[in-house]
Amino acid sequence: MSKQRANLGFGDALTNLSAFVPTPKTAPKDNSTEEAAVAAGFVSREPKSPVQIKPQRRRRTGRNVQFNIKAKSETIEAFYEIADANGWGLGETLEHAVVLLEKYKKS
Repeated sequence: MSKQRANLGFGDALTNLSAFVPTPKTAPKDNSTEEAAVAAGFVSREPKSPVQIKPQRRRRTGRNVQFNIKAKSETIEAFYEIADANGWGLGETLEHAVVLLEKYKKS
C-alpha cells in the first residue's frame, strides 16, 4: 500500500529536464543600480569611515583568574591609555594600580 503524490498540474514538464538551460544573470556595467538605490532612499551598508582595530593585549603571563567590573567608558579608555603608554598588559597595569593604592589605604 503506497501513497500516491498529489497531481500539481505540471504534467511531463518535470520528468524531462533535458531542454532546461538556466539563463545567466549579468550585472549592469554602469552605475544605474546605485543611482536607483539612492533615488529610492536606500542607505548604504558600507562603513563611512575605516573601523579602528583595537590592539591585541594578550600575553602569556601566568595570570589566569578573570576579574570583571563595570566602569564608565572614560575610565576604561584611560586605563587602556595608561597600559599602552607604558607597554604593559592589562593585568600588569592593574597590579601597578593596586600597589599604588595599597600605599594610600587606611589603616
